[in-house]
Amino acid sequence: MFKHLLVPVDGTELSEKAAQTAIDLAARLGAALTAFVAEPMPPLPNMGSSPSVYKRDADAHMARTEQHARQVLARIGERAKEQGVAYHGKFLRTDAIDEAIVDAAKEFECDLIVMATHGRGVFGELLFGSHTKNVMTRCKLPVLVLH
Repeated sequence: MFKHLLVPVDGTELSEKAAQTAIDLAARLGAALTAFVAEPMPPLPNMGSSPSVYKRDADAHMARTEQHARQVLARIGERAKEQGVAYHGKFLRTDAIDEAIVDAAKEFECDLIVMATHGRGVFGELLFGSHTKNVMTRCKLPVLVLH
């Protein structure tokens, strides 16, 4: 049925739930699992910030987000290994998160995406958007949505 699952994660409780569900499903199906973290680019400089201060802040942001991504992927990798699931972790720095998720699914030839949604409702979606909804509209793969 499904041979390779993609689970986008960000370290939140909901994404950890999606990761565990993806691991459990992959174990039952004998499928491989790729966990994917999209970290944001550094914020743009303020009008009054000096180039040296901006560079220092941007470098700190890059180090902090890379460390976060590696920790999240390592935790999921350990759980996948415990259940005998073939695992790959991928981290990308981008502000186009929805597009990056769809591209990762194509790159790794995944046939199912497992995602969590915050379930904020219509008003929350208007304010914050929905990565899950955007992925579902941009992708031709099935998406298993948890909340």
